Amino acid sequence: MTLKLTIVDQTPVHGDLPAREAPNSSVALARACDELGYYRYWLAEHHNSIQFANPCPEIMVARIASATQNMRIGSGGVMLTHYSPYKVAEVFRMLASLFPERIDLGIGRAPGGTPLSSAALAAPYEQLEEDTFPQQAAELCAFLRNEYPERHPYRKLHCLPDDEPVPQLWMLGSGGGSSSLAGYLGMGLSVAKFISPQACSPAIFDNYERHFQQAGHQHKPSRMLALAVICAETEEEAKRVASTAAWRKMMTGRGAREPLLSPEEIDQRRRQLSPSDLAELDATRDAMVVGTPEQCWEQFHAHARDYQLNELGLVTVTHSFESRLNSYRLLAREL
Repeated sequence: MTLKLTIVDQTPVHGDLPAREAPNSSVALARACDELGYYRYWLAEHHNSIQFANPCPEIMVARIASATQNMRIGSGGVMLTHYSPYKVAEVFRMLASLFPERIDLGIGRAPGGTPLSSAALAAPYEQLEEDTFPQQAAELCAFLRNEYPERHPYRKLHCLPDDEPVPQLWMLGSGGGSSSLAGYLGMGLSVAKFISPQACSPAIFDNYERHFQQAGHQHKPSRMLALAVICAETEEEAKRVASTAAWRKMMTGRGAREPLLSPEEIDQRRRQLSPSDLAELDATRDAMVVGTPEQCWEQFHAHARDYQLNELGLVTVTHSFESRLNSYRLLAREL
């Protein structure tokens, strides 16, 4: 089976560069990955973060699509609960017109930030307490596919500049909560195992395809599994570099807020951890794909076999930009 690899870029604020350089680092990484043979490049959305620096994936999609030639470029994803489906449809219809057959629109229901940032995004209105995501996702699909019924008021709306082309539609999730909706709406499904490894199982995709078939869609379902990945020349070095991402994930789960730490800083903190905390940190790292190119690809093929798919998303968070770029370069040798 030939595997396609997608970059899921969270635009990390690398500790060896000024924070303002994080978006430019994403552009530099995308240019390199475009030459290395990666299939897609997706931009994530985060708000009020000191670790990730992209609150507006649609702007970065336009910038990176302009700087690359081969990869599909998209959002991974737009946090739709903050926005008008009509506006999102207009933005990505424009992007698809500027970059035909290269734009993906991935959406998610997570806030991508803190309660305070969500309240600010909703201002001057109050946040709705009920779950509006299913309705918003259905409206977004209807706008882009021109599927509103004749008597619906929105039928009179037009998404400029034209009806074609349209972005490829994906739904993002970290568990099974969105799989039924993605199948019902006929969207691709990308499951973020890097967020919730224990909640991820092949049954999520089985449920997705069952609802996809029941809805009677004529096109084929698309599935992707997104993994946290760190690759280096040796297993020891990969584990050392991966300590940044493992520490970030463990401490985020405890509500801590701090910049991305270097492996050297984390090594110092390890010496102060209790045995239970040390075990948790190691378990967090072990839930990632970490190792040499051969070891990583062995796990890639195992995931592809277990989940019955031919595309994987790779999320690589490191303290230094060069470590992240090197990880993708090493993995691309097998493309």
